[in-house]
Amino acid sequence: MSGGTALVIDGLEVEFGRFRAVDNLSLAIDYGEVRALIGPNGAGKSTVLNVVAGVTPAKAGRIVLDDTDLIGLSEAQIARKGVRRKFQKPSVFEVLTVRENIELGLGVPVAKAPSGRIDEVLAMVNLTELADRPAGTLAHGQKQWLEIGMVLASDPKILMLDEPVAGLTDEERQRTAALIRALRRPDRAIVVVEHDMGFVEEIADKVTVLHEGRTLFEGPMSRVREDARVIEVYLGR
Repeated sequence: MSGGTALVIDGLEVEFGRFRAVDNLSLAIDYGEVRALIGPNGAGKSTVLNVVAGVTPAKAGRIVLDDTDLIGLSEAQIARKGVRRKFQKPSVFEVLTVRENIELGLGVPVAKAPSGRIDEVLAMVNLTELADRPAGTLAHGQKQWLEIGMVLASDPKILMLDEPVAGLTDEERQRTAALIRALRRPDRAIVVVEHDMGFVEEIADKVTVLHEGRTLFEGPMSRVREDARVIEVYLGR
């Protein structure tokens, strides 16, 4: 698909014992959009990504990608529908080379991948010159880019990034912002969880502020900074 709504989250509820992590959450994310989810710790941001990816079950609600409800599908089934997620802490195979890590991210045998796809992804994440190095020898920022490359390799419809600039230098942060902007396409939606508000302002088309598992505010970052409720529960801290 190109244009229109990519992902609809409708009445989502997630509970861990007696704690309600996500409380009747509804939002829609469009193709071509970079959406940031922000809010204080415990607001439900990463939990939402977990449910979309099939890692965490929902108590109630729907998550619809195109015309398919993802609730109840396995992680593998959801991945095949075009959903990929990068976790907060880089999760790469350190004994394998950078290229081999990208190959694993393809989700299909290398022989069946589009010609040149691996080299294309290496170039996107600025790791071409390091392709034959063991992933364990990379710097922290380079591992972040490698994991982005791994989830990008299969050309996902929904690309979810959890704190992609955590622990990065200012230069690495700028390069990551440029990378995410370059990944925006009319047939892809990008969802980013991040605490760095300057970074969010650079990349996000729209920001959803979560608080106690619910939407507190939604709009451009310029308006988010001015909202009294957001300042009180999050930015003011």
